[in-house]
Amino acid sequence: MALNESDAPLLEIENLSVGFGPTGGESRAVENASLRLERGKTLGLVGESGSGKSVTALAIVRLLAPGAKILGGSIRFQGRELIGADESVLREIRGARIGMVFQEPMTSLNPLHRIEKQIGEILEIHGMFSRDKRRARTLELLREVGLQNAEQRLDAFPHELSGGQRQRVMIAMALANCPDLLIADEPTTALDVTVQAQILTLLRDLQARYGMAILFITHDLGIVRRMADNVAVMKQGAIVETGATAELFRAPRHEYTKMLLAAEPKGAAPPANPNAPEVLATQDLRVWFPIKKGFFRRASAYVKAVDGVSLALRKGQTLALVGESGSGKTTLGLALLRLIRSEGPILYLGQGIDGFSARQMRPLRKALQVVFQDPYGSLSPRMSVGEIVEEGLLIQDKGLSAAERRAVVARALTDTGIDPATMDRYPHEFSGGQRQRIAIARALALDPEIIVLDEPTSALDRSVQAQIVDLLRDLQVRRNLSYLFISHDLKVVKALASQIAVMRDGKIVEQGSAAEIFANPREKYTQELFAAAFDLDEAGMSATARAQT
Repeated sequence: MALNESDAPLLEIENLSVGFGPTGGESRAVENASLRLERGKTLGLVGESGSGKSVTALAIVRLLAPGAKILGGSIRFQGRELIGADESVLREIRGARIGMVFQEPMTSLNPLHRIEKQIGEILEIHGMFSRDKRRARTLELLREVGLQNAEQRLDAFPHELSGGQRQRVMIAMALANCPDLLIADEPTTALDVTVQAQILTLLRDLQARYGMAILFITHDLGIVRRMADNVAVMKQGAIVETGATAELFRAPRHEYTKMLLAAEPKGAAPPANPNAPEVLATQDLRVWFPIKKGFFRRASAYVKAVDGVSLALRKGQTLALVGESGSGKTTLGLALLRLIRSEGPILYLGQGIDGFSARQMRPLRKALQVVFQDPYGSLSPRMSVGEIVEEGLLIQDKGLSAAERRAVVARALTDTGIDPATMDRYPHEFSGGQRQRIAIARALALDPEIIVLDEPTSALDRSVQAQIVDLLRDLQVRRNLSYLFISHDLKVVKALASQIAVMRDGKIVEQGSAAEIFANPREKYTQELFAAAFDLDEAGMSATARAQT
């Protein structure tokens, strides 16, 4: 009896192998991987960075990077073999039957084209709508994905939208032609917890409306648990375990799966001394950016990025600044370091530094260090690791000999878990987690009092996040460091911070001890952040928190 197409899986991958290099055999990214995805279901494909998840997804629609080759296996979509298929067949499927949402919308959207044109191109290529109906369909899609003021957004460029808004535009493009399969490749990794929750709810609603299947690629097992019907776990290019989501989470069989499930930042912040001296403080700090209009470019209004903020950081303490993107967290951190202009007193060890010139600030830079979010962008690709870590010493400690500087670099690398023997290698030769350790080592080399950590774990796998959190706690205890920790990841904050300040629209809406705020958040905004981060409903909150809502 012939198999009815409706009885076959929508997507079936068997023994897929993908390699890189002139012959494809020099480096295997995917090794004999097999997957099945049924119509209307969600399959979560999970694993750490470099495990082959995205390469597998790109192989489905034959959009692999130059130098990558499919070495063997089968990819059948709706019963049709895609490996070896003509380009005309693939063009017919891409964007029409299979839609894709990529991790970083800023690199996926064309910065030179307005939103309406980019969505309209998808409709035009597949001839789904006449020219006069494309605008109406584009507007309908933007409204379906929950983009506020959709009509006003049609003429916007990508840089004029927030991260969550850009991701909604990407989803609208992927859904433009009502695909049967949506491939979502890390669609929420760089988003705030509240925006993550909105995007996940949106995907579930759209799936129910369109009846489409979703291949959801992520390294966040918490998201998979909420989204997926089935899970496939990938390690070093191979599928090591598959199963129903509930069963896999209840009783994982493979050691790697067990490690991923356990890889959450754990533990608590080192106990902070409430009587320790204040190392950094401010009162009623403001950072306003003027909006200039007219021929004479006079300020007609202001963006109040930081608006009347007061806080204090004590010796050996971690103070976490939490809130959504655009709340003013990073701007506040840069202002406290005197890297951008601000108004209001800034005290370092009781001394006012807000009026210091660049020359006066230079000796203090040794004590005030920063670690940025992106370890790819913050390390020069043209400098060796040793040169990167040594750079501050050349500026601040000019009396050290070359041998003494190299010894300091070696110690900083050792303290962060990097083999000093690798200091002559370049950043691209290290993993993302190793690069972040190098960025921390660069800050440690100057033996600072304070380190501002600006989203240092948001781009990392959960397992690597846990390692970085453990490292930061250990360094804080050994060196008595003070951290200003900027993050929207409350699970990491819970494991690292002793004090929390919650920011919204440039203001601090709630602050206090981490234990108290996590137990009983008073402000509704804080409660919403925690609910999104820990997947709590109202019943999951404490009685006190409910009473105060």
